[in-house]
Amino acid sequence: MTELSLRHNWQIKEISDLLEMPFNDLLFKAQTIHRQNFNPNEVQISTLLSIKTGACPEDCGYCSQSAKHDTSLERERLLPLQEVIEQATAARENGSSRFCMGAAWRNPTDKNLDKVIEMISAVKALGMETCVTLGMLTADQTRRMKEAGLDYYNHNLDTSPEYYDKVITTRSFDDRLNTLEYVRDAGINVCSGGIVGMGESEKDRASLLQQLANLPTHPQSVPINMLVQVEGTPLFNADKLDHLEFIRTIAVARIIMPESYVRLSAGRSEMSDETQALCFFAGANSIFYGDKLLTTENPDENHDLNLMKKLGISPSQYQAVKSTEQLAS
Repeated sequence: MTELSLRHNWQIKEISDLLEMPFNDLLFKAQTIHRQNFNPNEVQISTLLSIKTGACPEDCGYCSQSAKHDTSLERERLLPLQEVIEQATAARENGSSRFCMGAAWRNPTDKNLDKVIEMISAVKALGMETCVTLGMLTADQTRRMKEAGLDYYNHNLDTSPEYYDKVITTRSFDDRLNTLEYVRDAGINVCSGGIVGMGESEKDRASLLQQLANLPTHPQSVPINMLVQVEGTPLFNADKLDHLEFIRTIAVARIIMPESYVRLSAGRSEMSDETQALCFFAGANSIFYGDKLLTTENPDENHDLNLMKKLGISPSQYQAVKSTEQLAS
Protein backbone atom coordinates (compact mmCIF):
# COMPACT_ATOMS: atom_id res chain seq x y z
CA MET A 1 0.00 0.00 0.00
CA THR A 2 1.47 3.37 -1.00
CA GLU A 3 0.90 6.73 0.61
CA LEU A 4 -0.95 7.86 -2.50
CA SER A 5 -3.50 5.06 -2.02
CA LEU A 6 -4.03 5.78 1.67
CA ARG A 7 -7.21 7.63 2.51
CA HIS A 8 -7.30 11.15 3.90
CA ASN A 9 -11.03 11.76 3.53
CA TRP A 10 -12.54 9.71 6.33
CA GLN A 11 -16.00 10.74 7.49
CA ILE A 12 -17.16 10.70 11.11
CA LYS A 13 -19.93 8.21 10.37
CA GLU A 14 -17.50 5.76 8.77
CA ILE A 15 -15.23 5.87 11.81
CA SER A 16 -18.15 5.64 14.23
CA ASP A 17 -19.43 2.61 12.34
CA LEU A 18 -16.03 0.97 12.77
CA LEU A 19 -15.99 1.75 16.51
CA GLU A 20 -19.41 0.11 16.83
CA MET A 21 -18.66 -3.07 14.87
CA PRO A 22 -19.02 -6.39 16.65
CA PHE A 23 -15.81 -6.74 18.66
CA ASN A 24 -14.61 -9.94 16.98
CA ASP A 25 -15.24 -8.54 13.51
CA LEU A 26 -13.43 -5.31 14.33
CA LEU A 27 -10.36 -7.09 15.67
CA PHE A 28 -10.29 -9.50 12.73
CA LYS A 29 -10.38 -6.56 10.30
CA ALA A 30 -7.67 -4.69 12.21
CA GLN A 31 -5.41 -7.75 12.51
CA THR A 32 -5.81 -8.51 8.80
CA ILE A 33 -4.72 -4.98 7.86
CA HIS A 34 -1.94 -5.10 10.43
CA ARG A 35 -0.50 -8.27 8.88
CA GLN A 36 -0.56 -6.68 5.43
CA ASN A 37 1.79 -3.95 6.62
CA PHE A 38 3.81 -5.25 9.58
CA ASN A 39 5.24 -8.33 11.20
CA PRO A 40 2.45 -9.11 13.72
CA ASN A 41 4.92 -10.50 16.24
CA GLU A 42 7.23 -7.51 16.53
CA VAL A 43 6.85 -4.43 18.70
CA GLN A 44 9.03 -1.33 18.42
CA ILE A 45 10.35 -0.04 21.75
CA SER A 46 10.92 3.61 22.63
CA THR A 47 12.10 5.23 25.85
CA LEU A 48 10.79 8.60 27.02
CA LEU A 49 12.78 10.91 29.30
CA SER A 50 11.62 14.17 30.86
CA ILE A 51 14.52 16.54 30.22
CA LYS A 52 12.75 19.48 31.87
CA THR A 53 9.98 18.83 34.39
CA GLY A 54 7.22 21.05 35.81
CA ALA A 55 6.23 24.74 35.78
CA CYS A 56 4.57 24.56 32.34
CA PRO A 57 2.38 27.64 31.70
CA GLU A 58 -0.25 25.58 29.84
CA ASP A 59 -3.44 24.46 31.61
CA CYS A 60 -3.87 20.98 30.05
CA GLY A 61 -6.42 19.36 32.34
CA TYR A 62 -4.66 15.99 32.40
CA CYS A 63 -1.13 17.17 33.11
CA SER A 64 0.75 17.05 36.41
CA GLN A 65 3.35 19.46 35.02
CA SER A 66 1.06 22.46 34.64
CA ALA A 67 1.95 25.37 36.92
CA LYS A 68 -1.79 26.00 37.19
CA HIS A 69 -2.45 22.69 38.98
CA ASP A 70 -1.53 21.77 42.55
CA THR A 71 0.05 18.36 42.09
CA SER A 72 3.07 18.76 44.39
CA LEU A 73 5.37 18.09 41.44
CA GLU A 74 8.82 19.56 42.00
CA ARG A 75 10.02 21.94 39.31
CA GLU A 76 13.31 20.83 37.72
CA ARG A 77 15.75 22.57 35.43
CA LEU A 78 16.79 21.26 32.02
CA LEU A 79 18.88 18.14 32.52
CA PRO A 80 22.60 18.39 31.80
CA LEU A 81 23.80 16.87 28.54
CA GLN A 82 25.85 14.14 30.19
CA GLU A 83 22.88 12.83 32.16
CA VAL A 84 20.81 12.62 28.98
CA ILE A 85 23.61 10.68 27.26
CA GLU A 86 23.79 8.25 30.20
CA GLN A 87 20.02 7.70 30.16
CA ALA A 88 20.00 7.19 26.39
CA THR A 89 22.88 4.71 26.60
CA ALA A 90 21.03 2.71 29.26
CA ALA A 91 17.87 2.74 27.15
CA ARG A 92 19.77 1.43 24.13
CA GLU A 93 21.30 -1.35 26.21
CA ASN A 94 17.81 -2.30 27.42
CA GLY A 95 16.51 -2.70 23.88
CA SER A 96 15.10 0.70 22.95
CA SER A 97 15.65 1.78 19.38
CA ARG A 98 14.33 5.33 19.81
CA PHE A 99 14.99 7.85 22.55
CA CYS A 100 12.34 10.49 23.14
CA MET A 101 12.98 13.67 25.15
CA GLY A 102 10.17 15.80 26.56
CA ALA A 103 10.31 19.28 28.05
CA ALA A 104 7.46 21.03 29.88
CA TRP A 105 7.41 24.21 27.79
CA ARG A 106 4.66 26.03 25.96
CA ASN A 107 7.30 26.60 23.30
CA PRO A 108 11.10 26.51 23.51
CA THR A 109 13.20 29.66 23.45
CA ASP A 110 16.01 29.68 20.92
CA LYS A 111 18.52 29.48 23.81
CA ASN A 112 16.83 26.39 25.22
CA LEU A 113 16.59 24.91 21.74
CA ASP A 114 20.38 25.21 21.39
CA LYS A 115 20.76 22.89 24.38
CA VAL A 116 18.18 20.41 23.08
CA ILE A 117 19.94 20.32 19.71
CA GLU A 118 23.11 19.26 21.53
CA MET A 119 21.10 16.41 23.07
CA ILE A 120 19.68 15.37 19.70
CA SER A 121 23.16 15.22 18.18
CA ALA A 122 24.55 13.24 21.12
CA VAL A 123 21.74 10.65 21.05
CA LYS A 124 22.07 10.28 17.27
CA ALA A 125 25.78 9.57 17.82
CA LEU A 126 24.73 6.56 19.94
CA GLY A 127 23.02 5.06 16.89
CA MET A 128 19.49 5.65 18.18
CA GLU A 129 16.54 7.37 16.57
CA THR A 130 15.67 10.68 18.17
CA CYS A 131 12.34 12.23 19.09
CA VAL A 132 11.54 15.36 21.09
CA THR A 133 8.36 16.98 22.36
CA LEU A 134 8.84 20.63 23.30
CA GLY A 135 5.46 22.26 22.69
CA MET A 136 4.72 24.65 19.86
CA LEU A 137 7.42 25.45 17.31
CA THR A 138 8.22 27.99 14.65
CA ALA A 139 9.16 27.03 11.11
CA ASP A 140 12.77 28.10 11.75
CA GLN A 141 13.03 25.96 14.89
CA THR A 142 11.84 22.86 13.05
CA ARG A 143 14.39 23.44 10.30
CA ARG A 144 17.18 23.75 12.88
CA MET A 145 16.21 20.45 14.50
CA LYS A 146 16.04 18.73 11.12
CA GLU A 147 19.59 19.93 10.40
CA ALA A 148 20.66 18.48 13.77
CA GLY A 149 19.33 15.08 12.70
CA LEU A 150 16.00 14.91 14.54
CA ASP A 151 13.99 11.92 13.34
CA TYR A 152 10.60 12.49 14.99
CA TYR A 153 8.68 15.30 16.63
CA ASN A 154 5.85 14.43 19.00
CA HIS A 155 2.92 16.82 19.20
CA ASN A 156 -0.36 15.16 20.13
CA LEU A 157 -3.73 16.54 19.10
CA ASP A 158 -4.96 15.23 22.49
CA THR A 159 -8.68 15.10 21.70
CA SER A 160 -11.30 16.14 19.17
CA PRO A 161 -11.66 19.77 18.03
CA GLU A 162 -15.15 19.73 19.56
CA TYR A 163 -13.98 18.63 23.01
CA TYR A 164 -10.67 20.44 23.00
CA ASP A 165 -11.64 23.52 25.03
CA LYS A 166 -12.96 21.25 27.79
CA VAL A 167 -9.38 20.08 28.28
CA ILE A 168 -7.12 22.99 27.30
CA THR A 169 -7.70 26.74 27.02
CA THR A 170 -4.16 28.14 26.75
CA ARG A 171 -3.57 27.04 23.16
CA SER A 172 -5.94 26.23 20.34
CA PHE A 173 -6.46 23.11 18.30
CA ASP A 174 -5.25 25.05 15.25
CA ASP A 175 -2.02 25.89 17.10
CA ARG A 176 -1.33 22.16 17.27
CA LEU A 177 -2.12 21.66 13.58
CA ASN A 178 0.20 24.55 12.67
CA THR A 179 3.12 22.97 14.55
CA LEU A 180 2.50 19.64 12.80
CA GLU A 181 2.56 21.48 9.47
CA TYR A 182 5.96 22.99 10.27
CA VAL A 183 7.25 19.55 11.24
CA ARG A 184 6.05 17.95 8.01
CA ASP A 185 7.41 20.82 5.91
CA ALA A 186 10.84 20.42 7.53
CA GLY A 187 10.92 16.74 6.58
CA ILE A 188 10.73 15.46 10.17
CA ASN A 189 8.57 12.43 10.87
CA VAL A 190 5.39 13.20 12.82
CA CYS A 191 4.47 11.47 16.06
CA SER A 192 0.93 12.52 16.92
CA GLY A 193 -1.99 10.87 18.64
CA GLY A 194 -4.25 11.59 21.56
CA ILE A 195 -5.55 10.78 25.00
CA VAL A 196 -8.80 8.93 25.66
CA GLY A 197 -10.69 8.52 28.90
CA MET A 198 -10.93 12.26 29.57
CA GLY A 199 -14.72 12.26 29.70
CA GLU A 200 -15.09 12.57 25.94
CA SER A 201 -17.83 10.84 23.95
CA GLU A 202 -17.40 8.07 21.41
CA LYS A 203 -18.05 10.69 18.71
CA ASP A 204 -15.12 12.71 20.10
CA ARG A 205 -12.87 9.67 19.81
CA ALA A 206 -14.05 9.22 16.23
CA SER A 207 -13.36 12.90 15.54
CA LEU A 208 -9.84 12.68 17.00
CA LEU A 209 -9.08 9.68 14.78
CA GLN A 210 -10.56 11.50 11.81
CA GLN A 211 -8.29 14.50 12.39
CA LEU A 212 -5.21 12.26 12.51
CA ALA A 213 -6.12 10.14 9.49
CA ASN A 214 -7.07 13.15 7.37
CA LEU A 215 -3.78 14.98 7.84
CA PRO A 216 -1.92 15.44 4.52
CA THR A 217 0.33 12.54 5.54
CA HIS A 218 -0.60 10.00 8.20
CA PRO A 219 1.58 10.42 11.29
CA GLN A 220 4.41 7.93 11.15
CA SER A 221 3.74 7.19 14.84
CA VAL A 222 0.32 7.41 16.49
CA PRO A 223 0.46 7.18 20.31
CA ILE A 224 -2.88 6.30 21.88
CA ASN A 225 -2.86 7.19 25.57
CA MET A 226 -5.29 6.17 28.28
CA LEU A 227 -5.65 9.01 30.76
CA VAL A 228 -3.57 8.49 33.89
CA GLN A 229 -5.47 10.42 36.52
CA VAL A 230 -3.23 12.63 38.67
CA GLU A 231 -4.57 14.08 41.90
CA GLY A 232 -4.69 17.86 41.72
CA THR A 233 -5.50 18.00 38.00
CA PRO A 234 -8.99 18.96 36.75
CA LEU A 235 -9.47 15.52 35.17
CA PHE A 236 -8.61 13.57 38.31
CA ASN A 237 -12.20 12.36 38.73
CA ALA A 238 -13.05 11.84 35.05
CA ASP A 239 -15.12 8.76 34.28
CA LYS A 240 -12.74 5.97 33.36
CA LEU A 241 -12.97 4.50 29.89
CA ASP A 242 -13.85 0.82 29.60
CA HIS A 243 -10.79 -1.07 28.41
CA LEU A 244 -12.75 -2.73 25.61
CA GLU A 245 -13.51 0.74 24.26
CA PHE A 246 -9.81 1.54 24.44
CA ILE A 247 -9.01 -1.60 22.45
CA ARG A 248 -11.62 -0.56 19.88
CA THR A 249 -9.86 2.80 19.53
CA ILE A 250 -6.54 1.05 18.87
CA ALA A 251 -8.18 -1.19 16.26
CA VAL A 252 -9.78 1.69 14.38
CA ALA A 253 -6.50 3.64 14.41
CA ARG A 254 -4.86 0.62 12.78
CA ILE A 255 -7.59 0.31 10.14
CA ILE A 256 -7.65 3.94 9.03
CA MET A 257 -3.87 4.54 9.35
CA PRO A 258 -2.62 1.15 8.15
CA GLU A 259 1.05 2.03 7.65
CA SER A 260 1.51 4.03 10.87
CA TYR A 261 3.09 2.62 13.99
CA VAL A 262 0.32 2.65 16.60
CA ARG A 263 1.86 3.11 20.03
CA LEU A 264 0.31 1.74 23.19
CA SER A 265 1.32 4.62 25.43
CA ALA A 266 0.27 6.05 28.81
CA GLY A 267 -2.05 4.02 31.00
CA ARG A 268 -0.43 0.62 30.54
CA SER A 269 0.36 0.40 34.26
CA GLU A 270 -3.40 0.16 34.88
CA MET A 271 -4.00 -2.44 32.17
CA SER A 272 -3.92 -6.20 32.64
CA ASP A 273 -1.68 -8.34 30.51
CA GLU A 274 -4.81 -9.57 28.75
CA THR A 275 -5.85 -6.02 27.83
CA GLN A 276 -2.41 -5.25 26.44
CA ALA A 277 -2.39 -8.53 24.51
CA LEU A 278 -5.69 -7.56 22.86
CA CYS A 279 -4.24 -4.14 22.02
CA PHE A 280 -1.35 -5.84 20.22
CA PHE A 281 -3.84 -8.08 18.40
CA ALA A 282 -5.82 -4.95 17.47
CA GLY A 283 -2.76 -3.49 15.77
CA ALA A 284 -0.64 -1.73 18.39
CA ASN A 285 3.00 -2.35 17.52
CA SER A 286 4.98 0.14 19.57
CA ILE A 287 5.35 0.84 23.29
CA PHE A 288 7.17 3.15 25.65
CA TYR A 289 9.62 1.24 27.78
CA GLY A 290 10.82 2.12 31.28
CA ASP A 291 9.28 2.84 34.67
CA LYS A 292 8.24 6.44 33.91
CA LEU A 293 6.43 8.30 31.14
CA LEU A 294 7.58 11.83 31.93
CA THR A 295 6.01 11.91 35.42
CA THR A 296 3.51 9.02 35.43
CA GLU A 297 4.03 5.34 36.17
CA ASN A 298 4.77 2.79 33.45
CA PRO A 299 5.35 -0.98 33.67
CA ASP A 300 9.00 -1.82 34.27
CA GLU A 301 11.18 -3.34 31.56
CA ASN A 302 11.18 -6.84 33.04
CA HIS A 303 7.38 -6.98 33.07
CA ASP A 304 7.24 -5.87 29.44
CA LEU A 305 9.84 -8.40 28.36
CA ASN A 306 8.06 -11.19 30.22
CA LEU A 307 4.74 -10.28 28.63
CA MET A 308 6.25 -10.15 25.14
CA LYS A 309 7.91 -13.51 25.75
CA LYS A 310 4.57 -15.05 26.76
CA LEU A 311 2.98 -13.62 23.62
CA GLY A 312 5.83 -14.64 21.32
CA ILE A 313 6.52 -11.00 20.47
CA SER A 314 10.03 -9.70 19.83
CA PRO A 315 11.37 -6.15 20.09
CA SER A 316 11.97 -4.78 16.61
CA GLN A 317 14.42 -2.27 15.33
CA TYR A 318 12.25 0.58 14.14
CA GLN A 319 12.21 1.22 10.44
CA ALA A 320 10.65 4.56 9.55
CA VAL A 321 7.61 4.10 7.33
CA LYS A 322 8.40 7.02 5.09
CA SER A 323 9.56 10.44 6.10
CA THR A 324 7.67 13.44 4.75
CA GLU A 325 10.86 14.31 2.90
CA GLN A 326 10.82 10.96 1.10
CA LEU A 327 7.15 11.32 0.31
CA ALA A 328 7.76 14.69 -1.32
CA SER A 329 10.55 13.31 -3.55
